[in-house]
Amino acid sequence: MSVPPFRFREGSSPLVVAMPHVGTHVPPDIAEGLTDLGRRVLDTDWHIDKLYGFLDAADVTTVIATHSRTVVDLNRAPENTPLYPGRFETGLLPMTTFDGEPLYQAGREPGQAETGRRLETYWRPYHGQLAAALDAVKAKHGYALLLDAHSIRAEIPMLFEGRLPDVNVGTADGASASPALTQRLAEALGAQDAFTWVVNGRFKGGWTTRNYGKPAEGVHAVQFELVQAAYMHEARPETFDPAKAEAMQGLLKTLVAEIAAFRP
Repeated sequence: MSVPPFRFREGSSPLVVAMPHVGTHVPPDIAEGLTDLGRRVLDTDWHIDKLYGFLDAADVTTVIATHSRTVVDLNRAPENTPLYPGRFETGLLPMTTFDGEPLYQAGREPGQAETGRRLETYWRPYHGQLAAALDAVKAKHGYALLLDAHSIRAEIPMLFEGRLPDVNVGTADGASASPALTQRLAEALGAQDAFTWVVNGRFKGGWTTRNYGKPAEGVHAVQFELVQAAYMHEARPETFDPAKAEAMQGLLKTLVAEIAAFRP
């Protein structure tokens, strides 16, 4: 494999930060079967590794995907069970964009064997590393904290009505993290007025949050879904705008510090 499925950095803090959708790499053997639109990997969580760049100076563990969600969606169950039954979803191996446009050329869609190959090649190594990181943190501190970091366009009619709040916090309706941690985050968000926010709104946390977040077992998981328009120009996803991102980075530093300081 020319490009490893993730980048890993180990810290000594109880916090682990995962970024499953920031990757843009598509192996050539997969890319050749995609449409021109599919090769543009439009549904990437653009530049959140840059947005969370301050983590490089923090003592936290990071697991950052390198491959596009077009290859395999690392925030979906390996059985491809729906996250939000009854709603449009793109699934474990997305066949369309968030706007419903086909990702694959006719007749080039991956079948069961290819799905299994991508699970073994990309999905399992990523989650193997993430699970090992959480186990190591828990062994050291007696508990673990997980932030699953995401971003998305502000308006996607096939996924939700209207415009999303700028910051969407998900704890699987309270199942993946302590209410006390959720309250800390809500208070920090409520203390500022630069960005709109919601807790357990349209996005309540994906498979990662729901699978690893087990407060009774000492693992507390939170998902952040940020609106891309709040830190970059959505019409130019290839361009990161540090000036526009500065205010969001300031808020994220506060929120990450609140999570890292939490003691169950």
